[in-house]
Amino acid sequence: MTLSLPYEFQLTRRVEFSDTDMAGIMHFSNFFRFMEATETAFMRSLGLSVVLSTCGLDVCLPRVHAECDYQLPLRFEDEVLIQLLVEKKSTRTLTYQFRFRKLNSQPQLEIARGRIIAVCATRQPDGSMKAVPLPKVFTDKLQEAPPGLLANGTETPPRQDRPMDAKRPQPHPTDHATRTTPHVPHPKI
Repeated sequence: MTLSLPYEFQLTRRVEFSDTDMAGIMHFSNFFRFMEATETAFMRSLGLSVVLSTCGLDVCLPRVHAECDYQLPLRFEDEVLIQLLVEKKSTRTLTYQFRFRKLNSQPQLEIARGRIIAVCATRQPDGSMKAVPLPKVFTDKLQEAPPGLLANGTETPPRQDRPMDAKRPQPHPTDHATRTTPHVPHPKI
């Protein structure tokens, strides 16, 4: 299922073996690849492209910020729904929020949240970039998501399921006070 609105897009992906690391979970960097694939599909659904020159535009959208907070791991063959929301559309920047939901678990769990900020820029003759206003074709086709759909800043929801924590040994309540060597303050430099 793919949902497409001027402020929201959903894409379903399956974790491939090549997406995983030696621990058998999806490598953290692949969440960013999934975010970018979702953005590309979103733009395509609006008749646009992330390669703006193919739309006759002499601008680009370099990333100036990218983040992802992980709640639970994804493993090989997990099915994940990536939801993109247009958080903010300013004169020169686009901010996207992403939510990752594991579909093959009961109940379905939110496993990560991400955010990307892209700035509209032109390439200067010396190779540098200069921020410019978003083209009208973008401002006409993209809308900001209603506030009720957006996460509050980078805040993530409380973890719904913490199976990894259940296996971790819990420290003894007095462990924090036990010291094997005396504390020596660092010298002032």
